[in-house]
Amino acid sequence: MRLLSWNIHKGIGGRDRRYSLGRIVECIEAENPDLICLQEVDRLVRRSAFDDQPRLLARAFRFHAVFHQTVPVGDGAYGNLVLSRWPVASRHRISLRHGNRKPRGAQLVVVESPEGPLHLVHTHLGLAERERRWQVERLLGHMLFRSADTHPTLVVGDFNDWRDSLAGDLARSGFRHITSPASRFRTFPAWLAIGALDKAFARGPIDVRHARVVRTSLAKAASDHLPLVVDFHVT
Repeated sequence: MRLLSWNIHKGIGGRDRRYSLGRIVECIEAENPDLICLQEVDRLVRRSAFDDQPRLLARAFRFHAVFHQTVPVGDGAYGNLVLSRWPVASRHRISLRHGNRKPRGAQLVVVESPEGPLHLVHTHLGLAERERRWQVERLLGHMLFRSADTHPTLVVGDFNDWRDSLAGDLARSGFRHITSPASRFRTFPAWLAIGALDKAFARGPIDVRHARVVRTSLAKAASDHLPLVVDFHVT
């Protein structure tokens, strides 16, 4: 099975500032993932031509879609989107807003994969280290997260964690760091990546076969982050 995680920057190129959802779709199609976790997905916002990106992306891939709106923008919003080739048995969302900082959240879905149920946790964490530590602690301790403890679990997304300080917190809850060492998983900024901000962690009977960053010229142009791809089996 293949998972792709990507901060798509609303479909706006990191350098040319051109909006093109088509570039995002083309780049994802080239990787042929079964599970797609996208951050900064716009819905009805001026900067992205008032497109309903969750609907358009779900239609492009003909996947099951779960959208979590986090940040209001005018009459629209942006947030996180999970697309799955397989049915979704359950879906939850957790607010990770810390104080008066920008709203953040996590999506918790159980996917009915052909290899068994998979608990997929998708998030986009804050910019401050103290905020991120609080967010991870809240996520790991939340009753909705712990209710799926019996399932193999993947936690993925844009962690905004420049110093890799969250890996230890997740390790204490039994998670293995898939995107390590950081030198192999630099994703930001896309055109000259120096920060390994996009991460993946696994717990339970998950056999990770390969993990990599997509460094094609199209990926470098389409967003300000590069996509992360993880090939794995539920064993």
